[in-house]
Amino acid sequence: MKNTAMGRYGREWGADEVKHLVFRTVHEPEAGEKWQSLFELHWSAYERWFLSEGERERPGYLAGFNALRRHMPELLPTYERLCALAGGGDLSSRMLSLYRPPAYITGCSQAVLANGNSNVLVRNYDYPTELCEGTILSSCWNGRQVIAMTDCLWGVLDGMNDSGLAVSLAFGGRTVVGEGFGAPIILRYILEFCDTTPEAAEVLARVPTHMAYNITVNDAQGRYVTAMIAPDRKATIKRVPVATNHQKKIEWYAHALASETLIRERQLSILVDDDATTEERLISAFFAPPLYRTDHRRGLGTVYTSVYRPLQGRVQFHWPEHEVNLSFAHFPETSFTIHYGLRQHGAG
Repeated sequence: MKNTAMGRYGREWGADEVKHLVFRTVHEPEAGEKWQSLFELHWSAYERWFLSEGERERPGYLAGFNALRRHMPELLPTYERLCALAGGGDLSSRMLSLYRPPAYITGCSQAVLANGNSNVLVRNYDYPTELCEGTILSSCWNGRQVIAMTDCLWGVLDGMNDSGLAVSLAFGGRTVVGEGFGAPIILRYILEFCDTTPEAAEVLARVPTHMAYNITVNDAQGRYVTAMIAPDRKATIKRVPVATNHQKKIEWYAHALASETLIRERQLSILVDDDATTEERLISAFFAPPLYRTDHRRGLGTVYTSVYRPLQGRVQFHWPEHEVNLSFAHFPETSFTIHYGLRQHGAG
């Protein structure tokens, strides 16, 4: 039987096929024609994803609007502008609220190295390539510059603002789904309206999430936390510099085994606890097993590595044979293709 995977971008992949993903860097301070073009490019795929469990399973427009107004009211003007750019339709507006979206599962490893010599947040994003937008967006929607790898058109997988606050998400390894928002919109809210790790921690403690996630935060002062958030219990926020794909204990054993979450957590913990670890040593570890993963057949391969430097306002995105260096002062627009699969990664 052919081993295939079908994702929200609608393409079926064969077991031996080399996958590819087009990445784009997009600079648009105020959401306008460029964001609208991204919406038009991805909407048909997101519509299929949003309706994958049936339209009745998704909350109505007012439910999402009221949830935003209650929990993240400062975000409403941006939300309304994006809804208008998307055409003002009911379905697209419901999806863009990211309130109670369909469940989705990622891999991911992330770590902070913050001491007298270093201040860096590094992460690997492990996910099916066919489900990733590949958009690195530079924006200034609320008077604050943000650079972020986007998801769901305006959510954030990882990113940093011009105050030097950096964030990254990883799946929490639990199957529970409940009332709340998709984590990417919570990270967007943090980057738009928070300056420091303590401010971000307050948001993570109070804004409800629909699934279990581990959110790592670091700021320009080297203050970091990892928040274990979930819809069925209070957030646990601790000064922990590493996160993979489990929370207090292993609850989904099959996922934990397949993703090697414990092995990756141990590797990161050893590195950041070692006084001899430099930024270069930590970053290089993300390019090799067990942190770097190549199982793209099962959607567990590493899609990209990102490196955030809060003090310099710089971010790097890495692939085995390609690299992009960006900052708030230097953000050239470009596009490039990364290939994944049985053959070696490469930039096309």
